[in-house]
Amino acid sequence: MAKYKVVYERVNCIGAAVCVAVFPKYWEMDPDGKANLSGSVKSGDSFEVNLSEDELQQMKQSAEGCPVNVIHIINLDTGEKII
Repeated sequence: MAKYKVVYERVNCIGAAVCVAVFPKYWEMDPDGKANLSGSVKSGDSFEVNLSEDELQQMKQSAEGCPVNVIHIINLDTGEKII
């Protein structure tokens, strides 16, 4: 059961690829030089995917390593923005 939602603002990605290095299960580089969030769905200008508790730490590392802060994690139970 998903407990967290990742919201990725791809339009602002600069292609640093930290997310790919940290969590390749969810991130890959596109030929256009930006990262893609695997398994995500487009929602407006962002891409979203749900995570389980056991995937949270690696995704947090991806988000914390992003130099332009375009990866956000929301707790689905509380609505709290974790990062």
